[in-house]
Amino acid sequence: MNQEKIGKQIKEFRRKNHLTQQQFAEKYGVTYQAVSKWETGKNIPDILVLKQICNDYQIPLEDFLESKEPKKKRKTPQIIFLLFVLLIFALFFIIIRYFDSNNFEFRTLSSSCDNFEVAGSIAYNDKKSAIYISNISYCGEVNKEKYQKIECTLYETNQNTKIVISRYDYEKKQLISLESFLKQVNFHVDDYMKSCKVYSENSLHLEIDAVNEEGKITSYKIPLTLADDCKK
Repeated sequence: MNQEKIGKQIKEFRRKNHLTQQQFAEKYGVTYQAVSKWETGKNIPDILVLKQICNDYQIPLEDFLESKEPKKKRKTPQIIFLLFVLLIFALFFIIIRYFDSNNFEFRTLSSSCDNFEVAGSIAYNDKKSAIYISNISYCGEVNKEKYQKIECTLYETNQNTKIVISRYDYEKKQLISLESFLKQVNFHVDDYMKSCKVYSENSLHLEIDAVNEEGKITSYKIPLTLADDCKK
């Protein structure tokens, strides 16, 4: 997908409807920082949010799916025709694989921890699933601590075993707050070979480990739950 193109379209929808970034964020249950990231092409909405935006503004979802820049015209007609056919097949493959609602079900993924708000979703069918988490915010007690290193890890718990699905970390000379770090975190895990029923058993969670200047580690565990039971 072309994130920059998606961002420009979202910005155009918002302005045409005379909405501020804050108002647009409230409409879709996210922060205004998330909307800013969408509009600048740094991130994209979760699948559920993207579908809702398309429904609200009566825009075909396919308009968001073009991932390649138009090819330059060649003098040889056969080459132009071949490129056109390949582009059609590529777009068809993307639509069928990721966005065909006849094959995939979608469920909202959220946090069951009072100190964190998480916005994400799971797309699944009877063969595989995909996990999308793009908005994580801290809402606990005020934390002004600055950290030299922070890791946010997405785990699946299988009985007594923790399996790392994906990880996002920060380790630079400049210190960073937990709030600023979380604004950067997002997880897009495609083709994850797990059924939705596994997630219904609350097997997913996030863990955050933050190291301050003195080397002290502060850890958070954030259980994740689905809004509804799986249909498949």
